[in-house]
Amino acid sequence: MTLSKEDSTTSSLDDNNFSTTPASSEVANTNEKTEAVVPVSKEPRDEYEHLLPEEADILRNQVQVTPVQMSFFKLYRYATRYDIAVLIFGYFCSIVAGALLPIMTIVFGQLSQTFVTYFAYGGTPEAFQHEIDKYTLYFVYLGIGMIVFTFVETYIHIDRGEVLSSRIREQYLLATLRQNIGYFDKLGSGEITTRITADTNLVQEGMSEKVGLILTGVATFVSAFVIGFIKSWKLTFILLSVVVAIVVTMGFLSTFMAKFALRSLEGYSVGGTLAEEVISSVRNVQAFGVQDRLANEYDKYLRITEKWGFRQGAALAIMFGTLWFYIYCNYALAFWEGSRFVEWGSSSVGAVISVLMSMMIGAFSLGQIGPNVRSITSGISAASKIFATIDRQSIIDATSEEGEILDSINGDIELKDVKFIYPSRPDVTILEDMNLKIPAGNTVALVGSSGSGKSTIVGLVERFYQPISGVVSLDGHDITKLNTKWLRQQIALVSQEPTLFGCSVYENVAYGLIGTKYENAPEDEKRRLIIEACEQANAWDFIQTLPEGLETNVGERGFLMSGGQKQRIAIARAIVSNPKVLLLDEATSALDTKSEGIVQDALDKAAKSRTTIVIAHRLSTIKDADLIVVMSKGKIIEQGKHNDLLDKRGMYYELVEAQKIEKLKQFDEDKDAESGESEYAAEEKELEYREDTNILDMTRTRTKQSISSVAVANRVVSQQKKYGIWNSMVMLFNMNRPELPIMSVGIMSAVINGLAYPVLSVFFAKCVSAFEVTPAQYPQMRSTINFYSGMFFMLAWVEGIAYVVTFSLLSYVSQKLVRRIRFQSFRQMLRQDIAYFDREENTTGSLTSTLSKDAQSVEGLSGATLGQILLSTVTVVAGTILSLAVAWKLALVAFACMPIMVGCGFLRFYMLQHFQEQAKVAYDRSASFACEATGAIRTVASLTREEDVFLKYRAEIEGQVTSSRISTLRSSFLYGLSQGLTLFIMALVFWYGSTQLKNHTYSTVQFFICFISVVFGSQSAGTVFSFAPDMGKAKQAAENIQTLFHSIPQVDSWSTDGIVPQEVEGNIEFQDVHFRYPTRPEVPVLRGLNLTVHKGQYVALVGSSGCGKSTTIGLIESFYIPLAGKILMDGQDISTLNVNAYRSHIALVQQEPVLYAGSIRYNISLGSPEDVTEEEIYAASRQANIHDFIMSLPDGYDTLCGTKGALLSGGQKQRIAIARALIRHPKILLLDEATSALDSESEKVVQEALDKAAKGRTTIAVAHRLSTIQNADVIYVFENGKVLESGTHQELLANRAKYYELVQLQALERN
Repeated sequence: MTLSKEDSTTSSLDDNNFSTTPASSEVANTNEKTEAVVPVSKEPRDEYEHLLPEEADILRNQVQVTPVQMSFFKLYRYATRYDIAVLIFGYFCSIVAGALLPIMTIVFGQLSQTFVTYFAYGGTPEAFQHEIDKYTLYFVYLGIGMIVFTFVETYIHIDRGEVLSSRIREQYLLATLRQNIGYFDKLGSGEITTRITADTNLVQEGMSEKVGLILTGVATFVSAFVIGFIKSWKLTFILLSVVVAIVVTMGFLSTFMAKFALRSLEGYSVGGTLAEEVISSVRNVQAFGVQDRLANEYDKYLRITEKWGFRQGAALAIMFGTLWFYIYCNYALAFWEGSRFVEWGSSSVGAVISVLMSMMIGAFSLGQIGPNVRSITSGISAASKIFATIDRQSIIDATSEEGEILDSINGDIELKDVKFIYPSRPDVTILEDMNLKIPAGNTVALVGSSGSGKSTIVGLVERFYQPISGVVSLDGHDITKLNTKWLRQQIALVSQEPTLFGCSVYENVAYGLIGTKYENAPEDEKRRLIIEACEQANAWDFIQTLPEGLETNVGERGFLMSGGQKQRIAIARAIVSNPKVLLLDEATSALDTKSEGIVQDALDKAAKSRTTIVIAHRLSTIKDADLIVVMSKGKIIEQGKHNDLLDKRGMYYELVEAQKIEKLKQFDEDKDAESGESEYAAEEKELEYREDTNILDMTRTRTKQSISSVAVANRVVSQQKKYGIWNSMVMLFNMNRPELPIMSVGIMSAVINGLAYPVLSVFFAKCVSAFEVTPAQYPQMRSTINFYSGMFFMLAWVEGIAYVVTFSLLSYVSQKLVRRIRFQSFRQMLRQDIAYFDREENTTGSLTSTLSKDAQSVEGLSGATLGQILLSTVTVVAGTILSLAVAWKLALVAFACMPIMVGCGFLRFYMLQHFQEQAKVAYDRSASFACEATGAIRTVASLTREEDVFLKYRAEIEGQVTSSRISTLRSSFLYGLSQGLTLFIMALVFWYGSTQLKNHTYSTVQFFICFISVVFGSQSAGTVFSFAPDMGKAKQAAENIQTLFHSIPQVDSWSTDGIVPQEVEGNIEFQDVHFRYPTRPEVPVLRGLNLTVHKGQYVALVGSSGCGKSTTIGLIESFYIPLAGKILMDGQDISTLNVNAYRSHIALVQQEPVLYAGSIRYNISLGSPEDVTEEEIYAASRQANIHDFIMSLPDGYDTLCGTKGALLSGGQKQRIAIARALIRHPKILLLDEATSALDSESEKVVQEALDKAAKGRTTIAVAHRLSTIQNADVIYVFENGKVLESGTHQELLANRAKYYELVQLQALERN
């Protein structure tokens, strides 16, 4: 439950003592940021060194994460015996599939020997054909084996990869939910989303089919050597030198690759947190027009990711280059040495060719391992962060069974000599020797300025943190000795910014029953309790008006409900379990007076017969408390009842004076007599007035029905366009246009790589035919072979260099592309209008994961993958041309089979892409769910919802695993088929070739050129499709990106259309405005609103929750477009104005001020899209009453605010937000509940700042605390989306209508 209201933000930056402490769950310490960004080699400074060792340990244990040493086998930590058995069988199949290919070389060698014998020594064509037929059948048998084993191993690996990675996902979420709150203060919530989406995907890749491919490669390699040793051990030993070189090189370079991969991930996780912060506060970003400034900030982190990503690619390029250099050198060595062995008679031609072929296949398979090894190293480095969290022992673990459970509790709470420091801000002591007794059944109110430690006490009672020293006890038992989960189930917490979960109202309230005997009660009994709780919390009336009543979905983080509605649902959730201890941290600050009065009654009722700790800034809500404790800077200043404290005329008296509302002025006696009449008259008038409004309502209802319903009905719903692969390629190409010269060089170099096999086939055929001689011609044979060995050596150099060039350049290009896509997508997201972010599929979590995942996936159509695809394509095309030129009959037969192979590969590509689409939806949903839970970790912890969240997440993921099995089966079978067909094609080519050879139609040279071009060509075509999964992901990602790029919002901040307003005065007028939120078209919000604000006026909007006040502010900011009616500024319809030019005259200060991780200076400067001078910042801060305070901080304007401003108290955040608003010199200032979250002392300061700020400009304020707006020029009282009455404070009091009632509810007189 975000205990974050400013002091729950528990941070105090009092002018005298600099204390700042985060308490919002979404907190990443900014110092940590800088470290993540610029990896530091030296030990970072220990921030706890100034404390006593035992104190430092207590703090360190709450935040420290011990890094985990990862290895490949540790990825399988969650495999059961069954999984291990299945995997072992899978590994066995991979090995068999791998071993089958080299066995083919024996058959190949025998066939070659048959050719040589027939051509050198003669023989009958029939005998020759008979021999050939025998060996051809062997090829067919091998092919069948290949299909079966490949199918089985691929299926097992993909399926178990899904299962095991889903277990890692579950365990990671479970471990995250188990952590103590201090751990989250150091972590950005975006980081958790990135881990649970992008990083677990990397882990899944590292343990799926890639492992099978590596094993197959290794098995091929090993069996190739075994065959080599059997056929000619001497030659094999000589060729082994190459293998040693290969292994050493790969081992050396892959360590660098892993290191660079980790650095690149680190850089992005910080960028991800920034993106999450910005997207979650998009209203603020748009109101201030700072989209581009924040996008450039995000780009700084992308630059780091790009740099390390490129280095990783370059290491891969060097690895490829050296591998192929070694492989071609191997040919040169084999033929040169083999020819000598044949001359000496110590080996046959068949044996030399078998050894060479098996070496070639072995080496080839090793070359194919490279990219797969990369997937595994990425998987291992991603897993190290995930497992570090899983293995972290939480110092306060709500899921553990340890600790005492009491049979019954009274609710006596005591703090004895408590000293407390927040682990993420060790420089500041929050509580010193705090002693406080709270007798059972009493209501104790804590009041005092921001940062005095009020919310800290709530956090300690909930056991969110460990005190440094002293004891917090419940009924005399030290709470650290009690079971944490049980303890939290005895306590209910309602915090200032209530967090609701994205489900129905019913489910939200039902979460309050977790841990009680009603948790698994029958549905009707549960419903009865929930309805009772809603009635008590004064929520039942509005719930019944919702479209689906209790079943209405509240939206992500409850955004579809107004503040007061959220607050009342949260109160219902707290009291439904009838807890022994109730903690109310500013529970009514978000409510308007009327709801507050009713909710306060509900809370007063709820507080009876239980211990209640109330934190309140609005003192009218706590004047009846049994004890009022006034705090300042972590110490108790005075305590007593309301009246006693007023008599003391101390600090409490001052706080009360600041909040008094001016009474209706009474004039002399005659007037008094009149006022007696007028009071009666007023009552009568009020009755008439009420009846009037009813008549009005009746007639209005009919017209309203027509206006906004018709407008909703006429809305055109745009259909999402589908983009094909060609569109995607064109888009990616255009995005990479600046790198065109580099890309061209890379592509030309890839062409050189692709020509290697056709060239090799010529050299190979020449060498084999050179052997077709009788011993007498051996010297001539040696000289031919020596020449071609030299040619092989030359080929090795050319290809080695070309590989390095291809892959390093293409990797550079793809890193540029990834960065550009992330940057553009982020800008494009910020361009969308607010309605886009209200939609269910565009939650902060899913948009953040789109940024991290989709851009990464596009690499599947660029970089190393693109190089491999180009190279394979060239090999196929060049091979085809060459073999047609050399032996067209044979080539045609061979190539007739190629479409079958390619078709198989294509089918697999298609299957996997279909699978990708399903997976995206499922994992997005589950990621969004996980992000919601970890983002609201305080709420989850206080409701002990950890197990519930885990079980829901697990169900979501298990459903995904089961549904993907069928498509995995199909695609694995097609992949197996495409592998086995290679051998069938070989059989066909040999058989048909021999018929041509025996008639001397073709020579051996022609046969071998054709054979090698086709066989290796088709193998190459097959490898293109082994990249199918990457291409599938890339196509899906490119489509998502295109959909985003083509989405043009209704309110477009990029648009240059519209009139640019000159000389703005600041008159605002609403003419019969009707409005419904686009995501909830069935709920009318404004039903014909008319109001006028003249330039320079201070206008206040008041009324109960959900009556349309904040909506009015949103419409003035042009966040939405009204369905009917007009909004005018200075007489111009704002829909005709240029949106950026129009917004530049407006500034917004919200109820929950949004600050970003960065310095105070940076945050204030974000008020303006342009750069601002130091003088302007100082001037704005002075106007906002915060300059002196900032200057008193050790770092002044460079003080860090923490993620979401968590290191500052609410009053400080609010004044910085005001300074940020003023720096744009607005003509119109919008204040949406700007002081509701503040205590009296801060409120006074902030209110002064606002009054100063309002001078000379039009100000529109929404307020629930009426004392803050009693001096307004006009007060508009809203009800049901229309204005009910308007006038000055005095006029409205004299009316004795709705406003008068609201004022009475907030009176603060002596009881």
